[in-house]
Amino acid sequence: MISMIMVLNQKGDIMISRQYRDDVSRAAADSFRLQVIAAKETGTQAPVKRIENCSFLYTRHLNMYFVALTRSNVNPALVFEYLFQKIRILKAYLGEEFDENSMRNNMTLIYELMDETMDFGYPQNCAVDVLRLYINLGNIRPQDEPEPSQLTSQITGAIDWRREGIRYKKNEVYIDVLESVNLLLSSTGQILRNEVTGQVQMNTKLTGMPECKFGLNDKLVIEKESSNMRKPGVEIDDCTFHRCVRLGKFDADRTITFIPPDSEFELMRYRVNDNINLPFRIIPAVQEEQGNTRVSINLKVIANFSDKLFATHVVIKVPVPKNTAKAKIKNSFGRAKYEPEQQAIIWRVKRFPGKAECMLSADVDLMPTTRAKAWSRPPINVEFQVPMFTASGVHVRFLRVYDKSGYHTNRWVRYITKAGSYQIRI
Repeated sequence: MISMIMVLNQKGDIMISRQYRDDVSRAAADSFRLQVIAAKETGTQAPVKRIENCSFLYTRHLNMYFVALTRSNVNPALVFEYLFQKIRILKAYLGEEFDENSMRNNMTLIYELMDETMDFGYPQNCAVDVLRLYINLGNIRPQDEPEPSQLTSQITGAIDWRREGIRYKKNEVYIDVLESVNLLLSSTGQILRNEVTGQVQMNTKLTGMPECKFGLNDKLVIEKESSNMRKPGVEIDDCTFHRCVRLGKFDADRTITFIPPDSEFELMRYRVNDNINLPFRIIPAVQEEQGNTRVSINLKVIANFSDKLFATHVVIKVPVPKNTAKAKIKNSFGRAKYEPEQQAIIWRVKRFPGKAECMLSADVDLMPTTRAKAWSRPPINVEFQVPMFTASGVHVRFLRVYDKSGYHTNRWVRYITKAGSYQIRI
């Protein structure tokens, strides 16, 4: 695993280091300084460097380099996650914009945090709330310090993301289902790529240590519960969860059970490939006239979602040749104009009603060129946001909150679909 963690300044000098295994030495910092910092590789090359059979994985905060050294074949995602968590912990203790001086003035604290968050090269407890219980800047011990048994269970147990004793006057849960639609359509109208990636964001304001049970219209769950389905479920793939979710329960019967962290967190991510309801259907017609002096563009846009909904921040980028002189544009609503710096006609619509159809036509005049070069015809790019609509058909079936006191919980659900990579070739 990780053999050493170093923090270097912009000159390459070691500010602080902690060695967890004896297969590397501080002299390795010289190699990193010469081959990465002096060579100005950061930002232009991958943040992984192999020097003399030693791997250097690094990230930056302001003018400081956080570097992990290893000679073994580690999982790089794990190492980077640890470095990012390390920076997050230091922000919590030293402030969002902690710098070299604040690091030097808190050496004892930083060494304590290094020892608590890693043992023999293996990442350990990186939860800020738990670390603050027993590493509190060397000040007087807090009055509400938990019992040693509670502290041990938080350090070594499963629930380090939520502390006990949380109380709210109103118990509320806010759920956001956010989806990105990725589409690639060929010039003949054939779908080359079509998928939806989604995430469920939650903001919980709940008293005590409640257990929550969360349900989506997952096809496998609905088929188990009832044979005569009124509405078919959605095939949800590639689910990844927050660590509070009990994966054993999900693997056994696809139920999402968890004790939520307090405040905002991302509960899960998912992907859907089948039966996607595309928010917009776009029909382009582009014709290059003989002599390469003019291009005529006709575009029809149809909103496929309900007429009770509307899309916001709709931006359609229609590419034009590089040697465009001017463009005469007509559009049914919104604003459209030729923007030379983007080499495209940009059509902006603030509010696009559902089931509406609109047209854009443009006559593009081209400047003569000394060398005739075929136009590459880049794809049309579309940006949009549709509130209270999901392209995948995913929706929240229920959220049940179980607590000893049996209090009432208010639940609020919001859906937002936006464009990911939404492209139509012409």
